[in-house]
Amino acid sequence: MAVSDILALITARGGSKGVPRKNVRPLAGKPLLAWSAAAALNAQTPLKLVLSTDDPEIAAAGLASGAEVPFLRPAELASDTATSEAAVRHTLDWLAEHEGYRPRLILLLQPTSPFRTSGDIDRALALQREKDADSVVSVTDNERPPQWLRRIGEDGLLKEIGSTPYITRRQESEKLYRFNGAIYVIKTEVFLEECTFYPKNMVPYLMPAERSLDIDSELDFLIADLLMTHRMQEKRG
Repeated sequence: MAVSDILALITARGGSKGVPRKNVRPLAGKPLLAWSAAAALNAQTPLKLVLSTDDPEIAAAGLASGAEVPFLRPAELASDTATSEAAVRHTLDWLAEHEGYRPRLILLLQPTSPFRTSGDIDRALALQREKDADSVVSVTDNERPPQWLRRIGEDGLLKEIGSTPYITRRQESEKLYRFNGAIYVIKTEVFLEECTFYPKNMVPYLMPAERSLDIDSELDFLIADLLMTHRMQEKRG
């Protein structure tokens, strides 16, 4: 069987601070990262699924979830200051050196987005093909207008940010979107040249709020666990 020219990469370091050990913490009965692995493996588009981690326990969970784990990421690429881009570059270099593999596209799947579906992955990749986009990045509706944001001044009073006029009705504000962290698709040649997932030729893939939850805190994890457990119960009948 031919190897896919699309690298689906899950990045999951062991030293998460906001939610300790979150990548292997059970969410509705499965390690958090397993939900991202399942979405990739069940996609209709053939993918080469690889997990990049520095942690043996996370590596074992990745293997059990069906991902390839051909290496452990160096500690310096798994620190609090290390970037996802550096981890991706390391994966590309390792696969090129040890397997002679260079993908056409990179599909970055962060494990903190467990509600992303196989259908989302397929549609984002189809959008990239249709537009021949350098990059496709998932977004969702911005629920709160930026005009509602304020900072607290040194005098303790609320201050406006910039000169944007205050709008009291959300319906009057410009339609805006925010990155939801679920899907990043980029041409490998563009990534290697620019070392970013946000090049100029970037097309949005719109996802609904219910599939856009990004786990960054204990509260996020609790909400995600309750929601996923409820969905699994509904599926069972």
